Amino acid sequence: MGVVVIDGSTVREFVSDEEYFKKSVEERFGALDLNHDGVLSRSELRKACESMRLSESSSHYGVDVSTPTSTAPDQLTKLYDSIFKQFDTDNSGTIDLQEFTAEMKKIMLAIADGLGSCPIQMALEDDANNFLKKAADLEASKSRS
Repeated sequence: MGVVVIDGSTVREFVSDEEYFKKSVEERFGALDLNHDGVLSRSELRKACESMRLSESSSHYGVDVSTPTSTAPDQLTKLYDSIFKQFDTDNSGTIDLQEFTAEMKKIMLAIADGLGSCPIQMALEDDANNFLKKAADLEASKSRS
């Protein structure tokens, strides 16, 4: 785990560096595409959400999984379906790289808007595919040159 200081401009710079952002998204997409068929299925995206511990914090998304009930799994399925629909813009039942890239760009810009211009300190896992870490690393590499 590492600590970085970032603000909205850090994330925007990452997204605007088209070559670096594209490479980062392609790497993440490749890691999520478990069967290497060039698209993400519902189950692959769900596994990605689960690996990000989405279910541990899903009360933030209107799903309370802290109290075991028979509806919690149904609520999580609805949450994952909603996320999948957001990415699957052509309603093909799969997410291609173009759809994934477009949605990740929207998500990252929304994070940038949320961060604003005040720098904050964040603890980030040392995950090679963590976009916020990549954004901070890109900013650090530019400030060293």
